[in-house]
Amino acid sequence: MAYDLNEIVWAAQLACIFEVCAKKPGNVHTDRAFHDSNPFDFFAGAVAMGTAFQRLNDFSVGELVLNGIRSRSALTSTNVNLGILLLLAPLSKAALKCEADGSFDAIRSSAADVLDGLTKQDTEFVYEAIRLSGAGGMGKVERYDVSEAHAGITLKEAMAEAANRDSIAEEYVTDFSVTFETSLPAVMEAQKGGLPLRDAIVQAFLTILSKVPDTLIARKLGIKEAAKVSSKAAEVLKAGGLYCAAGKAAVRKFDLYLRRLGNKRNPGTTADLTVSGLFLYLLDCIHKGTLPLVIRRW
Repeated sequence: MAYDLNEIVWAAQLACIFEVCAKKPGNVHTDRAFHDSNPFDFFAGAVAMGTAFQRLNDFSVGELVLNGIRSRSALTSTNVNLGILLLLAPLSKAALKCEADGSFDAIRSSAADVLDGLTKQDTEFVYEAIRLSGAGGMGKVERYDVSEAHAGITLKEAMAEAANRDSIAEEYVTDFSVTFETSLPAVMEAQKGGLPLRDAIVQAFLTILSKVPDTLIARKLGIKEAAKVSSKAAEVLKAGGLYCAAGKAAVRKFDLYLRRLGNKRNPGTTADLTVSGLFLYLLDCIHKGTLPLVIRRW
């Protein structure tokens, strides 16, 4: 195999930690909290993920999601990582099964096989994970419309029913198009452009948001508001994003806009999609031994 288990687990956990440490507008990060969650909830979720992901060889995608939620529930009652688990479980399985050259194209091809192999049992495991997340008190389980799917269908089929309303579900039926075609390239481009990792993560977040209206915002405030937020993200990038003083000022102004209305404009789905691209980037860095250099330029 191209990647060993530790490399995959480390990349998954670090992607979650690094993402919440980056000061993404409208989201929880190390300098900003919501009334019902703070960065330590996310750190706890990242630590808990390792317990399930150490059993990548044994668990199916659905079992990884369910056991990830069970572990997280032992550390924090806040639903911080259901979307992340739904994305990283199949991607991690794909990386572990990847027998080719370990390239991103090879991982995507492996991911397509993983998604095609999802079962009805995976659906039941994910249903249970969603129910447990709702019991955690975050009140955001409505975001994962797969819970509304009919019983007796595979997880990929269930996700297909929700794909037009949820970007995470859509990843399951497009072989992770946003992750591989937008999120990962945005992180890599920002790093090649000279941005430190913390800024590269924010730049990638803005890039995704500018192209893909956030479905969590759409569920709360409607698709028109989600499209408006995406338009504003595009304006921030046009102003320079994290590359210049004017762009950084635009980011701060955008952050204030997103935090109005009681954080209902929180681009939570976009944050999860940032994690999935970051996971792939970090996995590559770990495998090549370059991560210490990347961290040094945090």
